[in-house]
Amino acid sequence: MEVKYQKTKGLTDKKLSYCPGCTHGIVHKLVGETLEELGMIGDAIGVASVGCSVFSYEFFNCDMQQAPHGRACAEATGIKRVRPDNIVFTYQGDGDLASIGIAETIHAANRGENITVIFINNAIYGMTGGQMAPTTLIGQRTTTSQDGRNQVLTGSPIKISEIFSQIDGVAYLERVSVTNPKQLIKAKKAIKKAFTYQKEKRGFTLIEVLSTCPVNWGMTPVDALKWVESNMVPVFPLGVFKDAGEKNV
Repeated sequence: MEVKYQKTKGLTDKKLSYCPGCTHGIVHKLVGETLEELGMIGDAIGVASVGCSVFSYEFFNCDMQQAPHGRACAEATGIKRVRPDNIVFTYQGDGDLASIGIAETIHAANRGENITVIFINNAIYGMTGGQMAPTTLIGQRTTTSQDGRNQVLTGSPIKISEIFSQIDGVAYLERVSVTNPKQLIKAKKAIKKAFTYQKEKRGFTLIEVLSTCPVNWGMTPVDALKWVESNMVPVFPLGVFKDAGEKNV
């Protein structure tokens, strides 16, 4: 019988531990499929961050390393310099990357380290209880902004893709979402391009993925997907922010 679809070999058989409706699992699937399709599983080394994705080292079917909070890009830099022929990637949330880890990440980008960052932006701290994150929207309620994020007191949500697009060492940078099949296709294409650029030694690549957190948002999974499209996308517009491989950039 012809096989039409099967689970990617880029993921282990370990049962995912994410909350129902969380789109971490979808992004894991896209990364795993990409590694398999590009024949990179045996050459890939991933770095797991601190946050909801802390146990991603049990899910990706490649060599994995656990990093202290925010230090994923620092570890990835060391690994890549020692193992330049391996495909090295980090998997980080917005609390890990855009807050405590922003220094390590931005300097890795500035140096043009030939690594790939998968950046999950769900506008909240998920694992630790739903606190306000650097990416939390103005007016968005969290456990530490119960009346909604106040721009005067805490500033505006940090736009990582826009900031990093100005850095010379960045080779490819795109913001995607995983809210519907059309966006899934675009997200996988972006992830595949980022890994391909790394293989071609073009420099630092980052894919920002707008994701959901139904539990901490207090929404159903379906409503959370709609919330991404109606509230997050206007603040964090989708698209390619830098592509050093294109002639028109």
